[in-house]
Amino acid sequence: MMATTHALAGVVLALLVGAIFPESAAGSSLLPVAAAALGGLFPDFDLYAGHRKTLHFPVYFSIAAVAAAAIAVAVPTPLALAAALFLAAAALHSAMDALGGGLELKPWLGTSERAVYSHYHSRWIPPRRWVRYDGAPEDLAVAVAFGLPAIYALDGLAETGVIAAVAVSAVYAVLRKPMVIVTQAVVDALPTRLADRLPARFIDDFR
Repeated sequence: MMATTHALAGVVLALLVGAIFPESAAGSSLLPVAAAALGGLFPDFDLYAGHRKTLHFPVYFSIAAVAAAAIAVAVPTPLALAAALFLAAAALHSAMDALGGGLELKPWLGTSERAVYSHYHSRWIPPRRWVRYDGAPEDLAVAVAFGLPAIYALDGLAETGVIAAVAVSAVYAVLRKPMVIVTQAVVDALPTRLADRLPARFIDDFR
């Protein structure tokens, strides 16, 4: 799924905590919301180095989030809650990736059986393909579904950030397949000596 979809999921997670526990910092501070959005983005920082493995921990992030939540209950400060929501959103991201497509540059072809790596199980979790690929129409629908309640609940700079994330999602969804066509043409035109210097995962599907 798109990074923006994961970030918006983190925002909604924080808003749900604020709605259920309005006396908590999530109901009165934007720090937990921002931390949850960043947690939703964080696993994809491994895009260029072992994507969906280096920073994706569906089990360990979940365990860490439960521990951090217990600390936040015992020490109810905005910072403690922010840490718990960051970890919870990162865990949600890691788990959600198993519902999407495989780890290939043309995931709509369904050639990869690697969705996200579970370090706990020491194996790749296969893709469910409920969302066929990042930027698919259903991915955009999920992003909008997360974005609308966030836009309703937030205001000011936070609301603007959510609107921007939804807009970026829409643009990416439109350009997703055309970008692959352009990249294919570029890779085909590269001399072999240059293509061999590119990271394998970015060109293998184009050869």
